[in-house]
Amino acid sequence: MSEPPAQDQPYPGRTADMTPEPRDEMRDYEGRGLLGGRRALITGGDSGIGRAVAVAFAKEGADVAITYLSEDDDARHTAALVEREGSRCFTIGGDLAEERHAREAVVHAARDLGGLDVLVLHHGTQTPVKDVREIDDAQLRRTFDVNTLSLFWIVQEALNHLGDGSSIVFTGSINGLRGNKSLIDYSASKAAAMTFAQSLAQNLLDQGIRVNCVAPGPVWTPLIPATFDEQRVEGFGGQSPMGRAAHPDEVAPSYVFFAADRLSSYYTGQTLVPAGGEIHPG
Repeated sequence: MSEPPAQDQPYPGRTADMTPEPRDEMRDYEGRGLLGGRRALITGGDSGIGRAVAVAFAKEGADVAITYLSEDDDARHTAALVEREGSRCFTIGGDLAEERHAREAVVHAARDLGGLDVLVLHHGTQTPVKDVREIDDAQLRRTFDVNTLSLFWIVQEALNHLGDGSSIVFTGSINGLRGNKSLIDYSASKAAAMTFAQSLAQNLLDQGIRVNCVAPGPVWTPLIPATFDEQRVEGFGGQSPMGRAAHPDEVAPSYVFFAADRLSSYYTGQTLVPAGGEIHPG
């Protein structure tokens, strides 16, 4: 993608206000029934990678439910894209940092979908700082409530519905592998989430539930202009070996790979790192 110009917008961000708009609708993706009849809950599925994953799953034959914080327009658009593929889409708004809502979101998704086969834990938040002393108690708790604690609540509730042959896919981050000097609490929370995924993979092995992780590098999503200042957004992703950020469409197929038993039945506890050539053990 071309390097984005300087820009910012209010948190949590809207796709329509981004320049350039990201490719997140999987327009040239052709499904082949890899997820036919499957029922998937995708947290943070309203925009960016989450939207692309929802559409890709629909093209593969899955019905989906998506959660989102407050981005009603983006959520409605994602639902329309899914329904255009002949799949059902249910939208669930609210703050997953609240344990009651996180658990209820799973209950509602399983009820509306008639069950649950695939869980994608994609939601997240970040707040950059220049000095670790800027991270106050409120920010630290918010980051870990959203990025880490909510994963435990959602997984605990989802295991009432998932069974043999089910798949859980976590969204980690390249920053969870190597840290980031300005996304300090975010990187720590993602590292915790990724280790949780590896531990859960071992714990659920005997139940036939596979657990894997996708840890992207820079991806052009609404979270970027909504959390970085204009100067940092300008040229975002240029530091990667490929010299650019990814579009969400380029990352979503990794989630299809992990969700589809036909493709990844012998994978659990693994991490894919779509990071534009940055190489890390995963």
